[in-house]
Amino acid sequence: MTKQTYFAKGSEVKNNWYVVDAEDVVLGRLASQVAIILRGKHKPSYTPNLHGGDNVVIINAGKVKLTGRKAERKVYYRHTGFAGGIKQTTPEKILAGKAPGRVIRLAILRMLPKEGVMRRKQYKSLYVYPGSEHPHEAQQPQVLNLAAKNTKNKRPQQA
Repeated sequence: MTKQTYFAKGSEVKNNWYVVDAEDVVLGRLASQVAIILRGKHKPSYTPNLHGGDNVVIINAGKVKLTGRKAERKVYYRHTGFAGGIKQTTPEKILAGKAPGRVIRLAILRMLPKEGVMRRKQYKSLYVYPGSEHPHEAQQPQVLNLAAKNTKNKRPQQA
């Protein structure tokens, strides 16, 4: 007798809402955990060809920490589309700028499956806010404390 593999149906999927506080949490550890939640791999009903992930709201995105000297040495590249139009910036400049959540968004986006409809659906379930306020109280998000899961997740305050 062979066992049948379970595949969830679209009507059986229930998406939950989580809120994550990124204050003093290490960027890579935060991004990897959030990517797993967005994909739905933390659920026993995970199905690769179905968007069964949850919605994640990240607050205090401007207060995320990078280990070592990544803040000044890591480089993000983008291209304008014109000849010689390559631009570069560092996480330090982005976090000090007007859109500090971009560092978290880029880290999480690069941990999702490459290119395709599934990546876009999962990425749309991510909401990043630089401050502690967010407009998703009506969805009654559950607080997800990633800093408490491991002592390495939270960076100590530097004097």
